[in-house]
This record gives sequence, C-alpha cells and structure tokens, in this order.
Amino acid sequence: MKTIIILFFIAVLTLSCGEKKEKSESTKGDITKLFGTIKVDGSSTVFPITEAVAEEFRTVQPKVKVTIGVSGTGGGFKKFSRGETNISDASRPIRDKEKKACVENNINYIQLEVAYDGLAVLVNPKNDWVESFTIEELKKIWEPAAQQKIMRWNQIRPEWPDKEIHLFGPGVASGTYDYFTEAIVGKSGSSRGDFTASEDDHVLVQGIAGDKYSLGFFGLAYYAENKDKLTLIGVHNGEKVVKPTLETVSNGTYRPLSRPLFIYVNSISVRQTEVVEFVNFYLDNAGELSKDVGYIPLPKDNYTQQKENFKAFVERNK
Repeated sequence: MKTIIILFFIAVLTLSCGEKKEKSESTKGDITKLFGTIKVDGSSTVFPITEAVAEEFRTVQPKVKVTIGVSGTGGGFKKFSRGETNISDASRPIRDKEKKACVENNINYIQLEVAYDGLAVLVNPKNDWVESFTIEELKKIWEPAAQQKIMRWNQIRPEWPDKEIHLFGPGVASGTYDYFTEAIVGKSGSSRGDFTASEDDHVLVQGIAGDKYSLGFFGLAYYAENKDKLTLIGVHNGEKVVKPTLETVSNGTYRPLSRPLFIYVNSISVRQTEVVEFVNFYLDNAGELSKDVGYIPLPKDNYTQQKENFKAFVERNK
C-alpha cells in the first residue's frame, strides 16, 4: 500500500512539473507582455500622431496604458521639466528657459523628430473674396500694432468687404502660436491679443466654420479632418502662391509655414521597458501613421537616425 501511495505522488509531481515546463516553453518565444502607464502631454498639433501610435501600440501591448494630454507645447514642457510626464509632444524646439527648468530638476532628455507639418491659413467657406495672402498681409493682420487698428477686411485690400475680421488662433502656450508668430511677425510669441484663442484646435475649427468673416490658423491635420467646413488659403512664398500639401511641405516650397514636429523623452523614463518599447514603436510607425492623420512623414533615413540616437540615449541612461 505504501508503495502505491509513493508511486501516486511521484506521478502527480511528474505531471505537475511537466505542465509547468510545457507552459514555460509555450511562452518562452512569446513577446514579453509589459505593464505600466506612460504619461504624455504637450502639443495639440502632435497629439493626433501620438494618439494614432498609442492606439496601434495597444494592439501589441494591451496592458500598457498610454495617457495623452493636450496642454500645449509650453504647458507640456512645464510638466515635463517637473518630471510629471515621460514624454512631451512639441511643435517647436525646447526653449532656453524650459531647458533651464529641466536642469534645475535634474531632468535630462532627448529630442526626436517624428514628422513635418504645415500651418494652415483658413477662412469660412462662404468667404468668396480671399484666394491668397502675402506674408506682408498676414503680418499686417497679426502683428501687435494691428490690435484695435486693423479691424476690417478692406484694410487689407480695398476691394475686400468693409466688414469686421474675426480672428481665431492657438493660445499663447501653443507651439503652433510660437511658430506662426516667428514666421509671420518675426518674433516668437509676438502678436495682437484681440483674437479668439484656444489650445483646442476643434474649438478653432468650430469658430471659423460658424463665421463668414473669420480668419484663423492651426496645424494642417485639423484642416484635413474638416475639409467640408473650412477653406484653405494659399500663401505667397515670394515666388508664387502655394497651399500646404504633402509635397509642398516636404519639398520646402510652402515656406515659411512648414516645420518639424517632435517628442521629448526624459532619461529617467528610459529605465522603464514599456517607455523604451513605446518610443521605438513610435519611430517605427510614425511615418505611416503621420500620413493617416494628415501630416508629412520624414525620409526613412531620418527615422533610422532617430532610432540610433534614441538607442544611444537609452544605453547612457540605464
């Protein structure tokens, strides 16, 4: 009887070990399933790309939660410099004062280009008088000296209606606002203040779409989403009138309103495997996904270089 019992337990143990071994071998070749939360904040312009990447990433790493805020490039850098986020979306390079804040909080980072964007100048579809603007005309409308002075369409061109211009644009924390003012007015962050501002580009779309005498600007992708509600206006680049498209933005003819878009990753976050995997996934897929959401991909060699730069950054900060 004792012999039978002993043999029974040996059989049970053998089966148990066999099951564990089989389970182990069955998962050995599987991709490691990651856990954790990745916090992203910043530019509303970069948001559609990051959101598209995050959605695709969830299909391969469903247990990693990616949260994406849209407090504007400046607002995103404030959180990033305090160590509150892992990644910062940015539609302009980081500024000296933002770099200083990072240094003060021992935040090291890497800048990675992810796509190109063209800033869209837009009017209401009922506007039948504007076909294009010169840079000088846009400056006349948006410069600080225009506040409470350049108020009507016929002040830009006499043949245009004697009607009040209603202006819409991104808020002052937006990298899009910074870029537009630098390119058009000549100084980043310098513009008239009497316009309807919002960090939410959907609010700007609604404002322009609902007002015949409106004029505004924001990232090209939001126009692509709302073509039926808005009219895209060409800008004279000094040689000819050009509208922003994949071709004109990538070949530089839509100037001066074309720009690169970025993500910033801090050095502490790259100790988290899920962050490293997400950023690599981002760089592998940003080209295709940026086109899907209305942006212009970088050349393939650029993405390869970004991945090499990121790999070296990760190695330095393990």
